[in-house]
Amino acid sequence: MYLNNIPKKLRSSNNKGLTLVEILIVIAIIATLATVAIGNLGGIFSGQQGKIASIFVKQTAKLVLTNYKLDVGSYPTTEQGLKALLQAPAGKESRWNGPYIDESPVDPWGNEYKYRYPGTKNINKSDGYDIWSLGQDGVESADDIGNWN
Repeated sequence: MYLNNIPKKLRSSNNKGLTLVEILIVIAIIATLATVAIGNLGGIFSGQQGKIASIFVKQTAKLVLTNYKLDVGSYPTTEQGLKALLQAPAGKESRWNGPYIDESPVDPWGNEYKYRYPGTKNINKSDGYDIWSLGQDGVESADDIGNWN
Protein backbone atom coordinates (compact mmCIF):
# COMPACT_ATOMS: atom_id res chain seq x y z
CA MET A 1 0.00 0.00 0.00
CA TYR A 2 2.71 2.46 0.97
CA LEU A 3 5.03 1.30 -1.82
CA ASN A 4 2.59 2.54 -4.44
CA ASN A 5 3.15 6.14 -3.29
CA ILE A 6 6.97 5.91 -3.71
CA PRO A 7 8.23 6.63 -7.23
CA LYS A 8 9.45 3.58 -9.08
CA LYS A 9 13.04 4.91 -9.34
CA LEU A 10 13.39 5.04 -5.56
CA ARG A 11 11.93 1.56 -5.10
CA SER A 12 14.36 0.04 -7.53
CA SER A 13 16.84 -2.41 -6.12
CA ASN A 14 19.47 -1.10 -8.55
CA ASN A 15 20.38 1.72 -6.13
CA LYS A 16 23.47 0.66 -4.25
CA GLY A 17 25.37 2.38 -1.44
CA LEU A 18 29.01 3.28 -1.57
CA THR A 19 31.38 0.41 -2.14
CA LEU A 20 34.16 -0.36 0.29
CA VAL A 21 36.74 0.97 -2.16
CA GLU A 22 34.90 4.28 -2.48
CA ILE A 23 34.68 4.63 1.29
CA LEU A 24 38.41 3.89 1.66
CA ILE A 25 39.26 6.50 -0.98
CA VAL A 26 37.18 9.14 0.85
CA ILE A 27 38.88 8.26 4.16
CA ALA A 28 42.31 8.49 2.52
CA ILE A 29 41.52 11.92 1.09
CA ILE A 30 40.28 13.20 4.46
CA ALA A 31 43.37 11.81 6.22
CA THR A 32 45.66 13.48 3.67
CA LEU A 33 43.91 16.85 4.09
CA ALA A 34 44.05 16.56 7.89
CA THR A 35 47.77 15.74 7.78
CA VAL A 36 48.50 18.77 5.59
CA ALA A 37 46.42 21.05 7.83
CA ILE A 38 48.07 19.82 11.05
CA GLY A 39 51.54 20.14 9.50
CA ASN A 40 50.85 23.75 8.59
CA LEU A 41 49.58 24.55 12.10
CA GLY A 42 52.91 23.43 13.55
CA GLY A 43 54.70 25.89 11.30
CA ILE A 44 52.39 28.71 12.28
CA PHE A 45 52.87 28.26 16.03
CA SER A 46 56.59 27.47 16.01
CA GLY A 47 57.41 30.93 14.69
CA GLN A 48 55.59 32.55 17.58
CA GLN A 49 57.91 31.26 20.31
CA GLY A 50 60.50 33.92 19.58
CA LYS A 51 57.83 36.62 19.70
CA ILE A 52 56.57 35.32 23.04
CA ALA A 53 60.09 35.42 24.52
CA SER A 54 60.63 38.92 23.11
CA ILE A 55 57.39 40.21 24.63
CA PHE A 56 58.37 38.76 27.99
CA VAL A 57 61.86 40.31 28.12
CA LYS A 58 60.80 43.69 26.74
CA GLN A 59 57.42 44.25 28.36
CA THR A 60 56.35 41.75 31.00
CA ALA A 61 59.69 41.60 32.80
CA LYS A 62 60.01 45.39 32.62
CA LEU A 63 56.67 45.83 34.36
CA VAL A 64 57.44 43.29 37.08
CA LEU A 65 60.98 44.55 37.69
CA THR A 66 59.78 48.16 37.79
CA ASN A 67 57.23 47.26 40.47
CA TYR A 68 60.01 45.55 42.43
CA LYS A 69 62.27 48.59 42.06
CA LEU A 70 59.53 50.98 43.22
CA ASP A 71 59.03 48.94 46.39
CA VAL A 72 62.59 47.95 47.22
CA GLY A 73 64.54 50.88 45.76
CA SER A 74 66.65 49.05 43.17
CA TYR A 75 66.53 46.15 40.80
CA PRO A 76 67.56 42.71 42.11
CA THR A 77 71.29 42.07 41.85
CA THR A 78 72.65 39.40 39.55
CA GLU A 79 73.18 37.15 42.56
CA GLN A 80 69.59 37.62 43.75
CA GLY A 81 68.33 37.10 40.23
CA LEU A 82 64.70 36.72 39.28
CA LYS A 83 64.15 34.65 42.44
CA ALA A 84 63.96 37.99 44.26
CA LEU A 85 60.59 38.45 42.57
CA LEU A 86 59.30 35.32 44.31
CA GLN A 87 60.97 35.60 47.71
CA ALA A 88 62.29 38.60 49.62
CA PRO A 89 66.09 38.87 49.46
CA ALA A 90 67.98 39.17 52.74
CA GLY A 91 67.83 42.69 54.12
CA LYS A 92 64.95 43.75 51.85
CA GLU A 93 62.08 42.04 53.71
CA SER A 94 60.62 45.27 55.16
CA ARG A 95 60.17 46.95 51.75
CA TRP A 96 59.45 43.86 49.66
CA ASN A 97 55.74 43.60 48.77
CA GLY A 98 55.83 40.46 46.66
CA PRO A 99 55.65 37.98 45.31
CA TYR A 100 55.70 39.92 42.06
CA ILE A 101 55.25 36.80 39.90
CA ASP A 102 53.56 33.44 40.52
CA GLU A 103 56.46 31.19 39.52
CA SER A 104 59.99 31.35 38.20
CA PRO A 105 59.68 32.45 34.56
CA VAL A 106 60.72 30.06 31.81
CA ASP A 107 60.96 30.78 28.11
CA PRO A 108 58.85 28.98 25.47
CA TRP A 109 61.54 26.28 25.19
CA GLY A 110 61.42 25.46 28.91
CA ASN A 111 64.64 27.24 29.96
CA GLU A 112 64.83 29.82 32.74
CA TYR A 113 65.34 33.40 31.63
CA LYS A 114 68.79 34.83 32.35
CA TYR A 115 69.16 38.04 34.33
CA ARG A 116 72.03 40.44 35.09
CA TYR A 117 72.10 43.72 37.01
CA PRO A 118 73.81 45.96 36.31
CA GLY A 119 73.46 45.09 32.65
CA THR A 120 76.32 44.89 30.21
CA LYS A 121 74.29 44.95 26.97
CA ASN A 122 71.40 47.21 27.96
CA ILE A 123 73.60 50.00 29.32
CA ASN A 124 72.27 52.76 27.04
CA LYS A 125 68.69 52.37 28.23
CA SER A 126 67.22 53.54 31.51
CA ASP A 127 66.45 49.98 32.64
CA GLY A 128 70.08 49.12 33.27
CA TYR A 129 69.49 45.35 33.54
CA ASP A 130 69.84 42.55 31.03
CA ILE A 131 67.18 39.86 30.78
CA TRP A 132 67.27 37.29 28.00
CA SER A 133 66.26 33.90 26.71
CA LEU A 134 68.88 31.56 25.31
CA GLY A 135 66.53 30.82 22.43
CA GLN A 136 65.64 27.50 20.90
CA ASP A 137 69.13 25.98 21.15
CA GLY A 138 69.38 26.67 24.92
CA VAL A 139 72.98 27.97 24.73
CA GLU A 140 74.36 31.48 24.56
CA SER A 141 74.56 32.28 20.86
CA ALA A 142 73.31 34.61 18.13
CA ASP A 143 69.69 33.47 18.55
CA ASP A 144 69.42 34.83 22.12
CA ILE A 145 66.44 37.11 22.70
CA GLY A 146 67.18 39.99 25.07
CA ASN A 147 65.79 43.31 26.19
CA TRP A 148 68.61 45.09 24.33
CA ASN A 149 67.60 43.90 20.82
